[in-house]
Amino acid sequence: MAERTAVIVGGGIGGLAAAVALRRIGWDVTVLERAREFAEVGAGLSLWPNGLRTLELLGLREQVMALGVVEARGGVRDGKGRWLSRTGSAELERRFGFPLVVVHRVDLMGILLAALPPEALRAGVEVVDVPAADLVVAADGLGSAIRQRLWPRCKPRYAGHTAWRMITNPLPPLTEGAVTWGRGERFGFTEMSGGRVYCFAAATVPEGGAGVDGEYAELRRRFGSWPDPIPALLAATPPESVLRHDLYDLPPLPSFVSGRTVLVGDAAHAMTPSLGQGACQALEDAVTLAACLQHTSDLPSALTRYDRLRRPRTQAVVRRSARLGTIGQLAWPPAVLLRDVAARLTPTRMTLRSMAPILGWRM
Repeated sequence: MAERTAVIVGGGIGGLAAAVALRRIGWDVTVLERAREFAEVGAGLSLWPNGLRTLELLGLREQVMALGVVEARGGVRDGKGRWLSRTGSAELERRFGFPLVVVHRVDLMGILLAALPPEALRAGVEVVDVPAADLVVAADGLGSAIRQRLWPRCKPRYAGHTAWRMITNPLPPLTEGAVTWGRGERFGFTEMSGGRVYCFAAATVPEGGAGVDGEYAELRRRFGSWPDPIPALLAATPPESVLRHDLYDLPPLPSFVSGRTVLVGDAAHAMTPSLGQGACQALEDAVTLAACLQHTSDLPSALTRYDRLRRPRTQAVVRRSARLGTIGQLAWPPAVLLRDVAARLTPTRMTLRSMAPILGWRM
């Protein structure tokens, strides 16, 4: 079979993973990135068992785990710091084959970039129309220009809350990670490599806002008196490292495929971060696309199969993540009380069983 060509628009995690996966099955791949260099913002991400399984298929799992940290235990706390639910990574690994690993986005990007030849990477290229190739992979994120051209009525929708992300300076080791639920606010933290801690926070606010005296001051004002170790985490955070982004997801597209163009990652199914599945689902897209293309020259049937496998699954994850975000952002005191009681009374085994359709993914 003659070598086939793919142009991948977008050099983030989904685009680079798709490039690695397609090269592994013999495709000639070019990645086009709008920015002047291939880079990622300095925040962390969670790689759940399904995400690690995709990296295993790409031959990169061991490299990623060497740079990440296994979260030994984690869970959800109420606004006073009392545990509502807790799960151990050992139990995740027993049930699903892999633990939960937290990695710096920059490190994951570096591993994916190193798996590609330099000649496959072209930065500083802005794509506004569908380029020419046997296959075009639109991996250009939430604001995808290609998606907007092919499905102009599909617009990102504001989730109703904004998020802050940050990484602390090195601290003494944490024993557990946690997400603390308040009233219309959340704060989560989990350990990273080098003694650093990845933190994220969310608050129900109007779209397009900004801290009047900076985002770090806004965080200290909102979360500075929350239960330990949150005040210490904020004190160890360099103010300039705080990133603020309004949160969006995508309404369900009628297809992830149009002709020879296929959508992956946030371009196809942007979701809120409540489940920690954004990167994992993009990685699943990449390996699934390659699997669908591997043993056939019939591009339309391969892309139809990709759409059939990925669209229902990812759109279900988008909905579930939105529901969890809504629950975490509850602000009315009676609703907050009912939420917290329900979380405390739900056995861990039931929570893990409910996550099995997501975390137990296999190709």
